[in-house]
Amino acid sequence: MVCLARTRFLKYALSLALLAGCGASSPQNSTDIQPAVASKSIPAELAGVPAAKLFGQKSAGSAQSSRAFGSHSNGCLAGGQQLAESGPTWQAMRLSRNRHWGHPEVIDFVQKLSRKAAEQPGWNGIYVGDISPPRGGPHSGHRSHQIGLDVDFWMLPAKRLDLSRTERENLSSISLRRSSGAFTNKNYTRQHHEIMKAAAQDPRTTRIFVFPGAKVRMCKEETGDRSWLRKIRPWFGHHFHFHVRLKCPDGQAGCVEQTPPPPGDGCAEAEQWVRNILNPPPPDPNAPPPKPRKTITLRDMPGQCLSVLQSE
Repeated sequence: MVCLARTRFLKYALSLALLAGCGASSPQNSTDIQPAVASKSIPAELAGVPAAKLFGQKSAGSAQSSRAFGSHSNGCLAGGQQLAESGPTWQAMRLSRNRHWGHPEVIDFVQKLSRKAAEQPGWNGIYVGDISPPRGGPHSGHRSHQIGLDVDFWMLPAKRLDLSRTERENLSSISLRRSSGAFTNKNYTRQHHEIMKAAAQDPRTTRIFVFPGAKVRMCKEETGDRSWLRKIRPWFGHHFHFHVRLKCPDGQAGCVEQTPPPPGDGCAEAEQWVRNILNPPPPDPNAPPPKPRKTITLRDMPGQCLSVLQSE
């Protein structure tokens, strides 16, 4: 029964997300995107190889100017910068994953938000999860995080900023959810609210993904300017971390901007997510079966990604 209920909710939430624009992309710079890499231009040894494997073999950023090509879920990162492992108010976690590379805008954003986090009682800074691999592209664990403009922040208050590499591999974040994400639990604090609020108020932020119960609670507790709540979007999971997505940097031809969230604070939509967690709607008997996820190759990616891959 639990599996059936979750299946029902997943189908409902997927349709809701599509309507709400949580995952859609709109290529506002479409004329600057090179078409998918032509088959004849792909070296024989790269043709047909999963792009995740090719980009996963790169341990450092490309020797190019910093540019984001494509969309958050289908693109690559040129000239990525690596976040320092530790700073005055942050520490990068899970260093073995080598996913703390990003566009300079996201590196600056991390440093700025970490200073805000350090102002919160009980926090000395923030723990930073995945940004992107060195050259972006498809990789395990995420559909997005491909162009260096997405970053995950742990919910665990960063009390220590002297963690060893071993500790960063073994320490775990904390979950803030209760009842499958319908509500927050005792780990949720006003400090989480203030940190996510600060992230949303940065003009570079386009979305912040967090579990539905947290969004609903923020809606209930915010008594001041509520405009920033529009950027807080409910999504599956996202209770051990919150996910910040930045917009395409100004003048960055070749970067595909995501459709903005719908007008309004989005609180009613978050409440609907909660209702459907608690009481999943019946399945749609006419819903088509889910399509198997396609293995992405260079042929499916923006044309610039071949040069990003081949760069020194």
